[in-house]
Amino acid sequence: MKKPYYLLTLLVLLVFSSCITKTKEAKEENLIALIDDIWKTEQEPIRLRDSLMAVHGVDSELVKEQQLIIDKNHIVNEDRVKKILDKHGWPTKDMIGERGNWTICNVIQHSDNEVRIQYLPMMRQAVKDKKLEPRFLVRAEDRIATERGDLQIYGGQMKYYPETKSFNLWPVFDPENIDKRRTAIGLDSIAIFLKNRFDFEWNLEEQIKRTKEFELNKQEKSKNGSTN
Repeated sequence: MKKPYYLLTLLVLLVFSSCITKTKEAKEENLIALIDDIWKTEQEPIRLRDSLMAVHGVDSELVKEQQLIIDKNHIVNEDRVKKILDKHGWPTKDMIGERGNWTICNVIQHSDNEVRIQYLPMMRQAVKDKKLEPRFLVRAEDRIATERGDLQIYGGQMKYYPETKSFNLWPVFDPENIDKRRTAIGLDSIAIFLKNRFDFEWNLEEQIKRTKEFELNKQEKSKNGSTN
């Protein structure tokens, strides 16, 4: 007499489990679709700007117009990424796909320092949990340092210098040992990274000189500030 009851209960559980699975899959598909849209609206305008820059120069009106589009899109994307992280924590690759981490990190990287600092602990934990590659964390750490006006640690940040109308590496802490720091977290040497990423030649002697100049200027500014 109890058998039909058990069968009915089992059937209900199976249907319920199936509904949960389908709901979860739908949410993950929606999340991946959202991440893909963030990628397109965040990255494609940047690539177009860089192409225009290469042809017309960094100060051209076309580049400035494209930058306005980039800034407008980023405001929307930053809000979307914040909502994802605040709701899910740092998502797994199963949730957001292979390109998902790159997308989220790029939006954070393009944000103000306040936003980068806010999510830095989450990024560090994600690296520990194997959800995030160290190179993304390193990039954020260096960006935070440069925005603060400090020496960067791993050498991931370039800057455009109007006085020379050229790009150069933002000065790094202890340039002689930068490869030791990079190797310790699984990164290529600074020379290989800069060549592959920016087609920029690493010159140790030049960077040692630039770091010393940077430190002297900072000390001078600090001294002047304390006497005013």
